[in-house]
Amino acid sequence: MRDFVQKAVEKLSVDDNKDRVSVVQYSRDPAVQFYLNTYTTKGDILDTVRGLRHKGGSPLNTGEALQYLKDNVFTTSAGSRRLEGVPQVLILLTGGRSYDRIDAPASALKQMGVLMFAVGTRGSDLRELQKLSHDSRNAISVPEFTDLNLVQEQLQSSLETVVIDVTPESPSEPVDTDKKDVVFLLDGSDGTRNGFPAMRDFVERVVEKLNEQLSTVMSTVRLRATPLTPTVTAERQPAGKDVVFLLDGSDGTRRGFPAMQDFVQKAVEKFSVDDNKDRVSVVQYSRDPAVQFYLNTYRTKGDILDTVRGLRHKGGSPLKTGEALQYLKDNVFTTSAGSRRLEGVPQVLILLTGGRSYDSVDAPASALKQMGVLMFAVGTRGSDLRELQKLSHDSRNAVSVPEFTDLALVQEQLQSSVEAVVIVTPETPTEPVDTGKKDVVFLLDGSDGTRNGFPAMRDFVERVVEKLNVGQNNDRVSVVQYSRDPAAQFYLNTYTTKGDVLDTVRGLRHKGGSPLNTGEALQYLRVDAPASALKQQGIFVIGIGTRNSDRNELRKISHEPSYVLSVSEFTDLPDVQEQLSTVMSTVQLRATPLTPTVTVERQPLGKDVVFLLDGSDGTRRGFPAMRDFVQKAVEKLSVDDNKDRVSVVQYSRDPAVQFYLNTYTTKANILDTVRGLRHKGGSPLNTGEALQYLRDNVFTASAGSRRLEGVPQILILLTGGRSYDRVDAPASALKQMGVLMFAVGTRGSDLRELQKISHDSRNAISVPEFTDLARVQEQLQSSVEAVVIDVTPETPTEPGM
Repeated sequence: MRDFVQKAVEKLSVDDNKDRVSVVQYSRDPAVQFYLNTYTTKGDILDTVRGLRHKGGSPLNTGEALQYLKDNVFTTSAGSRRLEGVPQVLILLTGGRSYDRIDAPASALKQMGVLMFAVGTRGSDLRELQKLSHDSRNAISVPEFTDLNLVQEQLQSSLETVVIDVTPESPSEPVDTDKKDVVFLLDGSDGTRNGFPAMRDFVERVVEKLNEQLSTVMSTVRLRATPLTPTVTAERQPAGKDVVFLLDGSDGTRRGFPAMQDFVQKAVEKFSVDDNKDRVSVVQYSRDPAVQFYLNTYRTKGDILDTVRGLRHKGGSPLKTGEALQYLKDNVFTTSAGSRRLEGVPQVLILLTGGRSYDSVDAPASALKQMGVLMFAVGTRGSDLRELQKLSHDSRNAVSVPEFTDLALVQEQLQSSVEAVVIVTPETPTEPVDTGKKDVVFLLDGSDGTRNGFPAMRDFVERVVEKLNVGQNNDRVSVVQYSRDPAAQFYLNTYTTKGDVLDTVRGLRHKGGSPLNTGEALQYLRVDAPASALKQQGIFVIGIGTRNSDRNELRKISHEPSYVLSVSEFTDLPDVQEQLSTVMSTVQLRATPLTPTVTVERQPLGKDVVFLLDGSDGTRRGFPAMRDFVQKAVEKLSVDDNKDRVSVVQYSRDPAVQFYLNTYTTKANILDTVRGLRHKGGSPLNTGEALQYLRDNVFTASAGSRRLEGVPQILILLTGGRSYDRVDAPASALKQMGVLMFAVGTRGSDLRELQKISHDSRNAISVPEFTDLARVQEQLQSSVEAVVIDVTPETPTEPGM
């Protein structure tokens, strides 16, 4: 393996900073040998590679290693030039099946635009290698590592023909293919000790040709570059569509299931599958979803029809449509599952359901629509027509029949609707928009420090509005004031005449309050994420500040740095009036087909609070004190008016949900359940696994989380020991989602681990025993109440942001 890397590096253009190399070994956990920016000369890299030693260790956690690469290696701080449009390549050499799950981290890397090649031996799982690879054809298997030379040409050929489709959030533009960032991820577990030299030789030979042939490939490919590029040319979408059928397989649809099967069959018979224009997936669901086959499972119509004919009714209750929709978003409408959404292929979802959903469908349905998925909902007399309309892309696409046996009556109607529609995904580059109309939102600093300058701000807004063409179908205006929290003065659709807007503006009163939370105010405008997300959504942000403002912050907030305007005092605003008008008249907005206007909605007050309790063998005596702590905390929450929601999860070796965020709607029910909690027991203490479980199963819309509505998400961890597994990646993932974490431990805990888990190291609290929790109850309560959550989930940022 060491020789492989050496020879690879010898062929790379390192000294002129064209190519960068990183090597990571992993087994139970990953170990970086060096980062992409550690060395700037080929000599230094080769010296280090020659000194590499086999890592050893078990089990083999490939999922954790991939997550580590995403969070720590393919990052600007570690030398990755992804945001500059430099191609990102990952070559994995592995000798076994992963002990942990690889789906989510592999998908996350693909979403970032990392091109992955997985090479394994007979000890590896071929399906896993295919899942890991950018394309299933990029997964290569050999009997032993000594046979790697037999597949050398195959891998090289794959490198030549591959098309890299990078970050879905980013517009596309040609990339300078003279540069690349290459990361080698090497299986250093106990089972690969003998094969290590062969791996090294293989790396050498691959890299010898990498600079010549990969550059040829890269010169013809269009990568998606920096996420905040303002304008881009739309490209023609390829013919065809990806169609997912979501079938209600709950207990109540047993008799109607054959009719559903027939409906799917007839629909598929009209698709163009064999020439790879159309792809089909079928998912059944009841309490939970079950994939019958993915979009890339079958390539012929015959195979699809044979499988559909053989489907068996799933059964189960209750009917959780919300959870099923969320599952489709995360696991089916993805590149790894065969979706061609990022290539511009229309995404269609056809739902057949016989009942009303037991859980909320709003957030996951909205998320699918934001992705550009066109949804058709078909229900029976047991369904809720309003819910069907809410689910559908257009309320006219909601169809109701008396029984499933009547589906044939609407088959043609639905088929015509599907064929007629054109889906433009939000991430697809868009054409310039007619700037004759615009929606303008003024976000005014109403904090204590601007009291004297507020009249000047008000005058400024007046003068800008006077130059706008305000009307129902022309320009619209909204004004929001903010300090500690935002307050909408009026919305974009409140007034339809300039006179009404001006009258309200003249009557505005200064809000007052502190501190100044601009991040929260921006998040309030968009509901989902602050500054960079507003830009991604096509919102043109102009930042105007006084001498007390932070110019770097204004640059970050503004659509681009040249649109930052600065004055000494608010009374000097007239001096930049003309400059602002010029900018507004020349700007090209990006069309967002699924969200044509930005409507400001007031976020519900309150918070979603999850308690994660250490229920391992070592905390048996302290458990009553933990229970008391939770009780006292809940007593101070506003549950009965649905402001606050609460969930409790116990964990040791594995997590166990005591109740979800949407299980109880009254404080009394929560307290009754908390009082009756029993200690779980078990070992070892896997805090990392528990955190990952919370991310995937508790902080979700289907489990009652209101994160997508902008409601603060809080996690309070009570633990009595050091985690047996790693906490870094899952803790980081929760923080990326915007979860504010407080970790409280006893003398058996590791303070550094508590600080790592916590949103802020000051939020890590240690007490001698759980019986001392009462002493820090007020301190923690105050921290929770005072905090402002401003973590932006999954949004890429410009370097330096």
